[in-house]
Amino acid sequence: MDAVITNIFKINLGVKKGERVLVFTDIVREDEGVSKDEKDKREATRQIAKQTAELGKAFASTIYLEFPSVGSHGAEPPPEVWECAFGKNTVAGLREEKIFNSILSKKAGSAELKLAGSIVGENAEDAVDCVIALSNYSTSHTRFRELLTRFANARYASMPLFEKSMLTGVMRADWDVVKKRTEDLAAKITNSDTVHIKTPNGTCLSFSIMGREVIADTGILTAPGSFGNLPAGEAFVAPVEGSAEGKMVLEWAPTRKLKSPVILEVAGGRVVKASGEKDLKEYLEKAFASMPLASNIAEFGVGTNDRAEKADNILESEKILGTIHIALGDNSTFGGSVCVPFHQDFVFFNPTVGIEKDGKMEEILRGGKLIL
Repeated sequence: MDAVITNIFKINLGVKKGERVLVFTDIVREDEGVSKDEKDKREATRQIAKQTAELGKAFASTIYLEFPSVGSHGAEPPPEVWECAFGKNTVAGLREEKIFNSILSKKAGSAELKLAGSIVGENAEDAVDCVIALSNYSTSHTRFRELLTRFANARYASMPLFEKSMLTGVMRADWDVVKKRTEDLAAKITNSDTVHIKTPNGTCLSFSIMGREVIADTGILTAPGSFGNLPAGEAFVAPVEGSAEGKMVLEWAPTRKLKSPVILEVAGGRVVKASGEKDLKEYLEKAFASMPLASNIAEFGVGTNDRAEKADNILESEKILGTIHIALGDNSTFGGSVCVPFHQDFVFFNPTVGIEKDGKMEEILRGGKLIL
């Protein structure tokens, strides 16, 4: 396992002597009300983060940071994480311009974000070179991550929900093979007009991706400003807002098999009705009620990692070769226009997926088999 962690520095991020690497994790808050099993799982991730920071000392100057859980995927990390990653001058500048709080609450407009980018760029030398984000809740779809990679050129490995078993399984993938497969798939989907999805369990969904960039998450994060998951292996895109129509039948929550399916009816690009298993249904309805934009069909992705197999952890399951995943909520950091402190993926098995280009249909998946 030490060798696999070492490869995160050497292969995935290409860390060089003299660089600064921030390794962070979040810790369970007393008011979260999580089970003992969940606490134990998150403590195990915390220990992996500490081990990662320690092993990283052989390659770079590593900084280890813990912070209280933010409670949801896509929510911005607290100010102390910003100061550690960007430097105190950047955060002071954001506060001076009175835009820091609006960024943290994901309410900043385009003018504020442009100003924030300028402040980050002016102080880019204060920022860390790499981030290894081993928090339970994902920081992938945050302004924190976007500003850090886009304007400070940091390389960023996002690893939410990471588990020890991944070090002996999916993280041992041949990254060159994953890279080629993922880039080939992304190229095939690029410039498509519409995506059509069907699965054996009754999911039937279509949406436009016209004009949207298809992104290859390859696991190779060595170029300045690189960002992706570890474990990696997906080609993904933000559907055009308002275009999704159909039905999603969920059999898996992000970290468990559902006792019975949850059915999400989709119209005008959003989930308009949820039915089925009580716990997940009520969780989603509560999110939609408090954050209406959380119901947005935010992401479509296809798994490309042949070493991924764990179905009850969305970080790995969405990478399983031949699966697809659909996310709800925020897509503002990868080509979409919806900004909300919520981003939740759901995986679908054995899909058949067609892409439409100039009126012609081509399958990229048939019954869970990738067609390249």
